[in-house]
Amino acid sequence: MTFGNGAPLGLVLLGFMLGMRHATDPDHVIAVTAILTRERRLGAATRIGFVWGLGHTVTVLLVGAAIIVFKLKVPVRLGLAMEFAVAIALILLGLGAAGRLVREVAARLHLISRDKLKPLTVHSHAHSHATYPHPYIHAHPHAHSMMHAAAQEAPLHEHRLPADAAPALTRGRSLLKSFSVGLVHGLAGSAAIALLVLTAIPEPMWATVYLAVFCAGVIAGMMLITTAIGAPLVLASNRMAEIHRGLTLSAGLLSFGFGLFLAYRIGVVDKLFDAVSGWIAH
Repeated sequence: MTFGNGAPLGLVLLGFMLGMRHATDPDHVIAVTAILTRERRLGAATRIGFVWGLGHTVTVLLVGAAIIVFKLKVPVRLGLAMEFAVAIALILLGLGAAGRLVREVAARLHLISRDKLKPLTVHSHAHSHATYPHPYIHAHPHAHSMMHAAAQEAPLHEHRLPADAAPALTRGRSLLKSFSVGLVHGLAGSAAIALLVLTAIPEPMWATVYLAVFCAGVIAGMMLITTAIGAPLVLASNRMAEIHRGLTLSAGLLSFGFGLFLAYRIGVVDKLFDAVSGWIAH
């Protein structure tokens, strides 16, 4: 393939725009939304999009470049298995919300006590060892039900963690989860993306360049998406607790349901577990 004067620039623009478009795929948006519901800051939502994009980039570049450079063939069974992994990831992301819904239904039917639906109260006490003071962070399951004296509510409030401290405890977990989900999505999409690039750009060097620019577009697109989704979630978490809980439950159930749908489509319709599979990279 011979590129004219404007071809490299056109390749870069096309790859970047298609990367941003790829970030809007339904399974991507559903996955990051399920992760975003626990965030309380807009900056954290943007970071989650960036980290998700990094995870996606790692597998797309490694697997995709290997396919392009070495002309590797992806077996049908392996391609289906990589897409099935995305379905499992979505189910796991929504498993907590599905469990919460089951517990709420059980509580309404008086099968379990409503106390089990109450959130943990996280707070800290100051402790000192060898004259060195440090906070001792811990949680009580149902602090208010255990506090029978109203006078004890003030001390509990005084040593409770600040409102912005709880997200800091789970920020690392959210980023790791986002990176891991990005890896899985990149693994599932790398074969199809690389094969499509290979048919359009047969030269390995330019195909790999396109793949790198595509990944940059995915990162930028996912950062925009997570920021846009995170803004109303952050507002709801700070001002409308009940609405935020509803959004969190809805996002988790959407992830769980969509994961089950993908698992059915890949396992049954595309015949992952049959002797002959009908997978086509897309």
